[in-house]
Parts: sequence; C-alpha cells; structure tokens
Amino acid sequence: MKLQDLLSEQVIRVPLLHTEKEKIIEELVDLIHQSGKIKDRDLALAKVLERERVMSTGMGEGVAIPHAKTEAVEELTAAFGITRQGVDFAAMDDKPVRLIFLLVGPMDPTGPHLQALSRISRLMHRSEFRNRLVGCRSAAAVLEAIALEEDDL
Repeated sequence: MKLQDLLSEQVIRVPLLHTEKEKIIEELVDLIHQSGKIKDRDLALAKVLERERVMSTGMGEGVAIPHAKTEAVEELTAAFGITRQGVDFAAMDDKPVRLIFLLVGPMDPTGPHLQALSRISRLMHRSEFRNRLVGCRSAAAVLEAIALEEDDL
C-alpha cells in the first residue's frame, strides 16, 4: 500500500487553517468528507477525537497520525496537512507537530489500516523527508515529494 494511492490534492491542505489539535483534526476530517469518502462526518470526527483522547497520536519529530476505525467509511481514506507553525499535539517527545496525517478506516478489515500506519511511520522516520514536506507550499508539491520518497523506499 502506498500513501500516494490514498491521497489526492483534494485531501491535502497546505497550510492548515487551524492551530489547535482538535480543530486541525476536524479540518482534515472535513477535507475527506468534502471528497465524498465519508458517509457520516460527525461519526468519523467523534471516533478520531475519541481515539485521540485515549492516547495522543503525536509520534514525535513533528509528526502526528490521528486515526480511527469507524462505520462512517467503506474503505481506508486519508488526509494530510502542514501547519504554519508547531502545534501542541501532546507528542511522545513533547515537541510541537507540523505534519499531520489523518487516517479513517472501516471496522474491517484491519490490515490496510495497520499497513498505512506502518508506511507513514516508516517514511516519517526520515528527517530529510520530513524537512522536504515542511518546505512544500502546495498539495501538488506534497504529492510529488511523497511519490519520490515512496519510490526510494
């Protein structure tokens, strides 16, 4: 599974409009909803926020991956955003977050959801790639950076 298969310019926002964790999550859920891939926007948002309350998805190094499984979608879907400045996401390393991938998957099967989380995590461990993404000024540039990095992976 490749991230470039889950993302399109329609579900990428550079820069994100909001500066608070919950509002950023809502903004990303709304992008997916506007793309037509969420049947129940409020349920999807509630599930992602509920998951976030259980444990922060701030993985460190300026990256967060809020995610949830819900009946609100029929297939795994994603959105991505870059903040103008660091946002407190209660990350494991206590550093602010700038790169946010949102994943919303169906209740079954679990495999694609876990594969996508693993793929994002693997890519985000590369500091050069994180820096390249932070420097992107458009959705098209994000997609290009992801495609190049995935080709190298």
